[in-house]
Amino acid sequence: MSGSSTEPELQRNLKRIIWQYENCLSCVWFVPNDPLNADILERGKCTHSKLKPYNLLVSGRDWCNLYTEIRQRAIDLMQEKAAKEE
Repeated sequence: MSGSSTEPELQRNLKRIIWQYENCLSCVWFVPNDPLNADILERGKCTHSKLKPYNLLVSGRDWCNLYTEIRQRAIDLMQEKAAKEE
């Protein structure tokens, strides 16, 4: 494909990203590698007691049936802790 009317590959790929309700990013069991800059593409560990033995590395976009919504206060505390460690 050539010409000015074609989109760059990266731009086309980004359009395929769809927000998923109840994904790992908004789950209490998700511990992102970078809590200050976490987004749906961020990776982190799943700490749910049933899944922890598997040492899962998941993205913020993943989801499962063990989802439990994280409260904003918990997010704030996680980010405050990360900011102090920098």
